[in-house]
Amino acid sequence: DSSADPSQQEAKQREAEIRNTILAQVLDQAARARLSNLALVKPDKAKAVENYLIQMARFGQLPGKVSEQGLIEILEKVSQQTEKKTTVKFNRRKVLDSDEEDDY
Repeated sequence: DSSADPSQQEAKQREAEIRNTILAQVLDQAARARLSNLALVKPDKAKAVENYLIQMARFGQLPGKVSEQGLIEILEKVSQQTEKKTTVKFNRRKVLDSDEEDDY
């Protein structure tokens, strides 16, 4: 990251400040704490929730500050949308069986 020029670093820092300002306006203290804890454990999920909150704030869809309970509901929504389906695939080794072999 040190190879990036200073103007790019300033732009990233400015964007982060704007994000934090918006989040501070739309989340109450407990919700901010929960979101920051989530960011430590699952940064990608926290980023998705932040983007969701910022988008809702920009379109005026938030009726006020989001409480911790409201944030939990948003987390559940985002989790359902990004839920990964785990599949288990068995690769069975074929045992050499004279019935299955093609004789050439």
